[in-house]
Amino acid sequence: MNKGPDRPINPFNAMHKERLEERLLMVETQIRARGITDVPLLDSLRSVPRHLFVSDSQQESAYTDFPLPIGFNQTISQPYIVALMAKEAELKKTDVILEIGSGCGYASAVFSNLVKKVYALEIIPELAQAAKKRLLDLRYTNIEVINTDGSIGVPEYAPFDAIIVSAGAPVVPANLKKQLALHGRLIIPVGKGSFQELIKIIRLDKDHFQEKSLGGVRFVPLKGKEGWHE
Repeated sequence: MNKGPDRPINPFNAMHKERLEERLLMVETQIRARGITDVPLLDSLRSVPRHLFVSDSQQESAYTDFPLPIGFNQTISQPYIVALMAKEAELKKTDVILEIGSGCGYASAVFSNLVKKVYALEIIPELAQAAKKRLLDLRYTNIEVINTDGSIGVPEYAPFDAIIVSAGAPVVPANLKKQLALHGRLIIPVGKGSFQELIKIIRLDKDHFQEKSLGGVRFVPLKGKEGWHE
């Protein structure tokens, strides 16, 4: 995994210095201590001001090891899970990736430091609009936030080197597998009920895919045509 070319990762950037000690502690105790040691990924997590992606009332809890509500029955993912998904997606500085269920934009920001381009899909208009403004204000310039049904992806921008889904699907959406590049990686929670299995899928050729389990997780439901229906 390598950092993206457009904006070097600098955890000590003056813009993002507020609550830096909490971020550094979060990375050491929640991420590195649990076996994730990739330097660019850790630097990205150190650099992204997670407290600015939650409401004022949630800021004191921004660097704790659990998800937080962001409105509309959605959450910002636990920092470790964001790190795990990024690690397993094997992100590289030349990658163009798709993120589904971008919510407040926190994971989008973490991923953007590591790749060339992020297409971030969010089905809830208010969350998409707020994330777009927040990311622009924080100068994340290689992220395009799109308000759309993420369960069917965006075939007009495919293929993608990696697809990361931050919502639980009943099954793996066929459209997302089709939008993977050769050797592309899809990270997605799959399962019924409140708990899912995190799955990693690699496209081996046009019709063949390799799949493995990364363990149990808990995500909000993936809504849309190939997700859970209202």
